[in-house]
Amino acid sequence: MSSSQKRTWAVIGGGNGGQSAAGHLGMLGYPVRIYDIFEESITAINKQGGIKVGGVLEGFGPVEFATADMGRAVNGADVVMVIAPATAHRDIAKAMAPHLRKGQIVFVHPGATLGALEFNQVFMQQGVERGVVTLCEAQSLLYATRLVTHGEVSVKGVKKALAVGVLPACRTAETVAVLREAFPEIHAARNVLETSLTNLNAVMHPTPSLLNASLIESKWDWKYYMDGITPTIGALVERLDKERVGLGKAVGLDLPSALELYKDMYDVSAPTLSETVRLNKAYWEIAGQKRIDTRYILEDIPTGLVPMISIAEKFGVSCGIMKTICELGNLLLDRDLVSGGRTLENLGLANLSPQEFLGFIENG
Repeated sequence: MSSSQKRTWAVIGGGNGGQSAAGHLGMLGYPVRIYDIFEESITAINKQGGIKVGGVLEGFGPVEFATADMGRAVNGADVVMVIAPATAHRDIAKAMAPHLRKGQIVFVHPGATLGALEFNQVFMQQGVERGVVTLCEAQSLLYATRLVTHGEVSVKGVKKALAVGVLPACRTAETVAVLREAFPEIHAARNVLETSLTNLNAVMHPTPSLLNASLIESKWDWKYYMDGITPTIGALVERLDKERVGLGKAVGLDLPSALELYKDMYDVSAPTLSETVRLNKAYWEIAGQKRIDTRYILEDIPTGLVPMISIAEKFGVSCGIMKTICELGNLLLDRDLVSGGRTLENLGLANLSPQEFLGFIENG
């Protein structure tokens, strides 16, 4: 496909990941526009005509425009890539629904756990006919990145491989082929359950954050992975990860462990999780948070661990460590992170039998 024929991308979300993706796509020569809700970012990007990208990616990515108008962003886009906190997915899907047209791909990047199913539910509620668009989700964000200022990002690392699942799974081949035009790192997952159950954020964020509460609330500057994933904490995370792998087996998936995922994504490998993250250069500069109530808890419990637990309960799989971490989050933050989370009941799928649920994943 020549540069004049390259597909148009809309990036929904102007944070770290959204600006990195839009800048990268612009550097690659794709027509791209970016939607954000913050006027400062929109003004800065429009003024300079794109996004400055530094770090392991270096250059300037031109964009067609930045806008707070969802319709303007989505209209004419071949791929609509949502890069936003999972807690905002429902509102974004509702705002997007009236502007979708037949043949568009809506790429939730990342989907957290069951992100594509949440978009699907909202689209149906908003009257988007089944099959008009194709939904897909990434298992994680392609970039390890930080926002320098409005219109400028520093990309610390780019994953060597990124799985994408498609809903329904029967549309996988043609959908992934389109995404790979821009991002050859992408490969096809079996379905959106595979991407959802390889959501490393749910594994790597809540447990270390909760167990580092004293460090988070101290006066010290610290590095999340270098200081926070101690041998003991890392070992507990590995045990939680075994529950995730076991859940995969129950739904017919042979899932890689977290250690195997780090080898695939970043080409780093060591005997333990604590040792492995220390080898990952993309993690070396990632600072530890200064508040306990960050996305690592507020997003990665209700839209990460909670839906995993919900699937586990449907399929009769034990997940005691996941449940303990969720309860610890409730107690430390003194709020309910579970009942309003992404459960199968809240997604309208609780009445499906296990077999019907798997059939829906495959065929819609």
